[in-house]
Amino acid sequence: MVKEEMVSAEEERKQTSPEEGGERKEGKELPRRDEPVEDSTQREDFQTLYEESLKTLEEGQILRGIVVDITPDHVTVDVGYKSEGQIPMQEFLKRDKKVDVKIGDRIDVLLEKKESEEGLLTLSKEKADKIKVWKEISRSCREGEIIEGEIVGKVKGGLSVDIGRIQAFLPGSQIDLKPIRNLDTLVGQRLKFKVIKFNRKRNNIVLSRRVLLDEERKQCREETLKVLKEGDLIEGTVKNLTDYGAFIDLGGMDGLLHITDISWGRIGHPSEKLSIGDRIKVKVLHFDREKEKVSLGLKQATPDPWETVPRRYPGGSRLKGKVVNVTDYGVFVELEDGVEGLVHISELTWNKKMKHPSKVVHIGDMVEVMVLDCDPAKRRISLGMKQIEPNPWALIEEKYPVGTKVVGRVKTVTDFGIFIGFDEGVDGLVHVSEISWTKKIKHPNELYKKGQEVEAVVLNIDGRNERFSLGIKQLTPDPWKDVARRYRKGEVVSGKVTNVTDFGAFVELEEGIEGLVHVSEISREKIEKPSDALKVGDAVSAMVLHIDPHDRRIGLSIKGLKERAEKAEIEKYISNQGPTTPSLGELIQEEMEKRGGGLPSKKEGA
Repeated sequence: MVKEEMVSAEEERKQTSPEEGGERKEGKELPRRDEPVEDSTQREDFQTLYEESLKTLEEGQILRGIVVDITPDHVTVDVGYKSEGQIPMQEFLKRDKKVDVKIGDRIDVLLEKKESEEGLLTLSKEKADKIKVWKEISRSCREGEIIEGEIVGKVKGGLSVDIGRIQAFLPGSQIDLKPIRNLDTLVGQRLKFKVIKFNRKRNNIVLSRRVLLDEERKQCREETLKVLKEGDLIEGTVKNLTDYGAFIDLGGMDGLLHITDISWGRIGHPSEKLSIGDRIKVKVLHFDREKEKVSLGLKQATPDPWETVPRRYPGGSRLKGKVVNVTDYGVFVELEDGVEGLVHISELTWNKKMKHPSKVVHIGDMVEVMVLDCDPAKRRISLGMKQIEPNPWALIEEKYPVGTKVVGRVKTVTDFGIFIGFDEGVDGLVHVSEISWTKKIKHPNELYKKGQEVEAVVLNIDGRNERFSLGIKQLTPDPWKDVARRYRKGEVVSGKVTNVTDFGAFVELEEGIEGLVHVSEISREKIEKPSDALKVGDAVSAMVLHIDPHDRRIGLSIKGLKERAEKAEIEKYISNQGPTTPSLGELIQEEMEKRGGGLPSKKEGA
């Protein structure tokens, strides 16, 4: 299409040629042969008109005729001439190949040739239609009139439009006020247009639908601006969705519906509540008439649910809700659109060892909660989940009194003990000191593994502080209970060295009973290290120095045993000398007297 050869609407309005498209002046409409002629006068008039028509009938003239016959190949038309005309059937076929004509129809035709070899007129309906269309197009372009057409298909850059046997071009930019992604949806639609350019010689016509829509929108905008005011409830159409809100067409102008004003509840994106094309009622929150900016609210068109929350959700009531957010400190549960409550981490479960709320619930879960507190002024509701279930600690205290034997499975092994789990959801702790009466355990994993079944005895239950103390060693008698009866001070005992330390050696006297030989009690001679004198596995005998059942300690002395044995030997020797044998003191005194001295008396020494 050459720009210089196109005729714009403005240019066409300057052209006033009455003979557009070479169309000749039409003659008078003649009476049809199927119309009755009642008398001789009428017949004479008809004859006169008929003769006049023969004189004025010219090739290229548009005539009005009546369909008198239809065959598969031709349509016969009577135009009031001495002979009839034929038109090829294909000129009457629609795009679906159906015939668009019937006998008796009055149609406009173009006289191409007065008489053919068969003596018939050569007529064309298609050419007549085109002449009329071009005439209409010229007038429409000149006067700005609206024409109708059917969109028949896609072409490069836009759409093809049938405006009456003539194909016009509708550019993509002129289809609508906004771009249309799928042009196929418009094919087959009959719409209104304005002619913005045409070129008769090149058979080019350019249409615009956007011009009409823009005019309509401007008119609608003016009407909307006249009546729009803050506080009004108005109806609009969702035009576009963004991350921060939605644009609503109010009629010729758009208003912004921010995401925070869409719903009383929590939403991540406007598409969760709205779709493009939705008709909704919104409230005008703010209107800047000078800048023509409008802020809208959808939730404000409905009552605030928090106004009646205290009445509908009293303390202690049980409700069901949806988990909408999980944080480190708790879980937010949506009770209804716009009303959320917080289940603090401490109110999730009776188990205080729970590290994170995600271990209990996930986003989207439906949960049952209890209302603990409500503050409508701050729009806060405190909820609890553990209150829905019985307190397991109360059950434990009732079910397992102190001294009861219980069976459970090891859940966790730590350096300070093992945790045993029970069906009630409570874990009991066996401290490392409560595992054995006698064994020195470096780490509980030496004896126990996760999942292992273990029997224990209940030592104490503190439901308030959620502490459940268990013992394993209490399943067997305490060997230290009557140790004071079995071992006495000064008694000689025998055993095996089980451990040597820097401060002494431990000697096992019986299973579960050990005594300590301090480094000072190993020998009368000075010993730097106990390992210099004793080794693990050595069999030794010692004397009991002291017994402390409460602290589970027995003091032993190897040195003392030796000293006592030596003293016994001396006493045995003295007893074997008889009564005439002088004592050691006597022998000393005798020897001093021989030297001229003697022992001083008590009086002299005083």
